[in-house]
Parts: sequence; structure tokens; C-alpha cells
Amino acid sequence: MVKILFISMCLLLQVQASVYTKNCLSCHNKLPVSIDKFFYRYLLKYSSQKELKKQMLSYLENPNKKNTIMPEAFISRFGIKEKTYLSKEELRNALDTYWNEYKVFGKLK
Repeated sequence: MVKILFISMCLLLQVQASVYTKNCLSCHNKLPVSIDKFFYRYLLKYSSQKELKKQMLSYLENPNKKNTIMPEAFISRFGIKEKTYLSKEELRNALDTYWNEYKVFGKLK
């Protein structure tokens, strides 16, 4: 029983990471600005995990100039992200992975 639970948890974590890897990193790795810079911009503006994820989810579901945190020069050069085809659950999983990858809380000494 414990083996089944452990294997299920491992598979769930791989699926979550793969949404982030396949659908986020694959595009962001092509940009000259690394993906962590986006995270830190959101963190500076919204400062909490809950608010950061809420705002990022809102942007990912409906990307436009009004709700982006990127400067005008960035938008002029790269444009606004296309609307995602991912489900809300997939987006939440990707945001959880993103948060865990770049959060600074608990890492500062």
C-alpha cells in the first residue's frame, strides 16, 4: 500500500513538472530574459505567494497590456503572450512548480 502511494506521488510530481517544463520553460528559454526575472518582478509587485499566483493565473488566462507587469520596451520587442490553451488546473500546477523553483522565502540566510 505504501509503495502504491509513493509511486502515485512520484508520478503526480512528474506530471506537474512536465506541464511547467513543456509549456513554460520551452518558450521562456528562447527569450533573452530568464524566467526567474519574471518571477522576481511579480514577487516585488505582489509580495505574497497567494497574490503572486492569483495575478499570474489571471494574466495567463487573459494576457493583455493592462494586466502585464512587463515594461513597455519589453512588450514592444516581444509582444504580449498568446492566450494559453492549458486548463486552470494545469496552470495552477505549473505555477506551484514555478513558485517552488524560485521562491526566496526559507532560502535566505
